Amino acid sequence: MAYTVPATSKTPALIIYLLDVSGSMGEEINGKPKIEIISDALHQVAVRMVQRSTKGTTVAPRYRVAMYAYSSQVTDLLGGIKTVSELAQMGVPRLQPMDATDTAAAFREAKRLLAAEIGNLQDSPAPLVCHMTDGEYNTGGDPEPIAKEIMQMEVPDGHVLVENIFVTDKALTQAISDPKTWGGVNDETPLASPYAETLLRMSSEIPPTYASVMREMGYQLSPGAKMFFPGNQPEIVELGFAMSGATPVTPLSP
Repeated sequence: MAYTVPATSKTPALIIYLLDVSGSMGEEINGKPKIEIISDALHQVAVRMVQRSTKGTTVAPRYRVAMYAYSSQVTDLLGGIKTVSELAQMGVPRLQPMDATDTAAAFREAKRLLAAEIGNLQDSPAPLVCHMTDGEYNTGGDPEPIAKEIMQMEVPDGHVLVENIFVTDKALTQAISDPKTWGGVNDETPLASPYAETLLRMSSEIPPTYASVMREMGYQLSPGAKMFFPGNQPEIVELGFAMSGATPVTPLSP
């Protein structure tokens, strides 16, 4: 379980996005609504996926993407799983702030999709679930047990990876001064809120192959860091979404 299977046309990576669009996502960070920061970061990662899948003028279907927005209800933004070229043609859907925050429902939707797909992914990279939120659930119950069940699902390449982007300035006891040199969060990192601790438990450890791709992009995440990205700077949001698309695309040694 070394997370070394590359994303190729024959063995594409499956990435599932769970996006909190509750009412608080309309609040601003440095004069820009959170929802717009998320949309911009999603667009950037989609562009990067296309770039990593392009040879000459051909976009290879190295990535398959599903995207769910959740509030009091869960909405399938893409109408099922799409290839990276289909996503490029469609564009990243526009997000709108809604009402409540039913995080458990979103994770149940991801689990349902994975259960349907995982039998066909035995030769592919381990799937990844990328969850973005700005606050604790206020309806629908605790998402942690469902996330833990997802993290126990596996293919030969490894267990399903779960990542959490927590858009808040209340998660860390010390602010991140430079996202490029930040070492990330591990199990020993002091956190400032109980829900940050919950999301950390719901986050997989960053595989070395993913960390290697992120180093190529200029990030210095430490060994043992988790796929947990708390902060209200756009740069941390961008880092989190960049991680979601960091599946190896060329064969790598363990």
